[in-house]
Amino acid sequence: MPTETFEFQVEARQLLQMMIHSIYSNKDVFLRELISNASDALDKLRIESLRDDSLDADVSDLHVEIEPDREARTLTVRDNGIGMSREEVVELIGTIAKSGTAELLSRLREAKDESTAEGLIGQFGVGFYSSFMVADEVTLVTRKAGESEGTRWSSTGEGGYTVETVEDAPQGTAVILRLKPEDAEDQLFDYTSPWKIREIVKRYSDFITWPVRMAPEAPAAEAAEDAEAAAPEGEEGEEPAASAPPEPETLNSMKALWARSRDEVSDEEYHELYKHISHDWTDPLETIQLRAEGTFEYQSLLFLPARAPHDLFSQANRRGVQLYVKRVFIMDDCEALVPEYLRFVKGVVDAQDLSLNVSREILQQDRQIQLMRRRLVKKVLSTVKEMMTKREENYATFWREFGRVVKEGLLNDPDNKDAILKICSFASTRDKERLVTLAQYVERMKEGQKHIYYMTGESRTAIENSPHLEAFEAKGLEVLILTDPVDEVWVGAVPEFEGKELRSIAQGEAELDGEEEEGEEAKAEKERRREEFAELLTWLGERLSDEVKEVRLTSRLTVSPACVVTDAGDVTPALQNLYRAMGQELPESKRILELNPEHALVTALRKAHAADPAEPALGETAELLYGSALLAEGSQLADPARFAKLLNERLERGL
Repeated sequence: MPTETFEFQVEARQLLQMMIHSIYSNKDVFLRELISNASDALDKLRIESLRDDSLDADVSDLHVEIEPDREARTLTVRDNGIGMSREEVVELIGTIAKSGTAELLSRLREAKDESTAEGLIGQFGVGFYSSFMVADEVTLVTRKAGESEGTRWSSTGEGGYTVETVEDAPQGTAVILRLKPEDAEDQLFDYTSPWKIREIVKRYSDFITWPVRMAPEAPAAEAAEDAEAAAPEGEEGEEPAASAPPEPETLNSMKALWARSRDEVSDEEYHELYKHISHDWTDPLETIQLRAEGTFEYQSLLFLPARAPHDLFSQANRRGVQLYVKRVFIMDDCEALVPEYLRFVKGVVDAQDLSLNVSREILQQDRQIQLMRRRLVKKVLSTVKEMMTKREENYATFWREFGRVVKEGLLNDPDNKDAILKICSFASTRDKERLVTLAQYVERMKEGQKHIYYMTGESRTAIENSPHLEAFEAKGLEVLILTDPVDEVWVGAVPEFEGKELRSIAQGEAELDGEEEEGEEAKAEKERRREEFAELLTWLGERLSDEVKEVRLTSRLTVSPACVVTDAGDVTPALQNLYRAMGQELPESKRILELNPEHALVTALRKAHAADPAEPALGETAELLYGSALLAEGSQLADPARFAKLLNERLERGL
């Protein structure tokens, strides 16, 4: 097949220019990225050879090889892993992260510091292109295991790239960099220098499972000088004896950190392992080590990130940890080991008794995997609980980044619901800055308070301005402010905490704690008012029958004339909207209009209705009263134009 030339897409070209002109000063990371890619390719070949006995591939000496050439100013990073077909080269290398490129560009431009930029490079899977920071030209030669022909890809990072078929490519992938001139001022080092290569590998890739080798070759002139210096006196003109080529030098220790005790491993080593498997180049928030011995043995090393990945709520989000069996890599993103609400957890699990040829389908049913999963979940949750009490700053970071996800577990992990509730924190009306746990809420409940009050909404501001909150503030009752979309769902699945019922202040009858103990005189006064307003309530119920199921008096209001509430057991409008956004329709349910009998507007409306029930203006007032209640809680009006027309006419008549 002849050489083909392709043009980069616009975003890809812009991204390459950012790479070429360096989006961050630490250019050493290009080698880390290439070694990481090579290691992944070796992992994939090993597992593919275990699954496919007919695969024609040599797996006897899997390794990464680094070959510097000072004279030619080239650096080659080569592996004998899975390799790529021509189609994969065009798809994976030529398009640069496909649809994610535009988002990556935007976030790179917004990156406030170098570490943020590094993390984005890894997250978006474009680490290969960091090579253009140090190279004027990048060539990739690859042959997929089991195929006979290879592919050469080449680009200077300008307008496009070329792809051609090659006949003699070895199995695996080689990336050849034609290096830029050394420039100390721009932190562009001599990447053909063996000591510099050793420094980078030791810093970033010491834990790589596979050997990373380098066989530096002395330049011809230096070799001749060495031979002349070593020759006996008087034998200057004799041909020096041929010497064996130097043995390749292994640069990394290849130690499985999860198999070593905590006191043998530094935090830096743990952090580098996390960065390798997560492609997040910031340090993790927490490192969790777990070892199980006995009839079923496994070791695990888990990490809690310090920041949420960009695709945390994307359906394309890959979750799970790496699975090894006896230190042999089996698969990335083993979902069977981590529930979806802990999808941000990264790490390694190394089992001793699983089959090497295990599939994802088998894992879902495997009893040992389920046992591991349960224990890993409990360990993660207990670590977060420990953070709450001993490392409050770390916990605050964790909850800010992952709290919305963790609360999903209240819906789909009933076995750990209590443990999840204990690590949750919520905003409340008591303090705008500090969050509160349910245990803390219960501890500071007012005397006589029997319920944990909450309100869901789109924002703190919307909830604080809601009329539903008025009586609770007047009585000094703390209310939890729940503004995450998942809050609308989980509160229906969690009826109580430590014997205290969770109760929405915008749903059901308003029964503030303490009111049921009010005296006979107060009860008699309430009954008198119900009778006094009975005719108005009946009339309003009929007038607004298309919108509401009932009109009643309430004690939850102290300032506003009216509010709209959802009947106990009915689906809230916010929850209906949430399901609608997911493509599911729930049956519509009418709500309840509640009136404040102390408000001047309501008392005036009662008197006007008693004087002349047929007065046309009363109907308009009813519509305005109901519409105002909807607006006060942040809901949408069914007919905004009519509401505005009625309001304007009423204002005009009042002037």
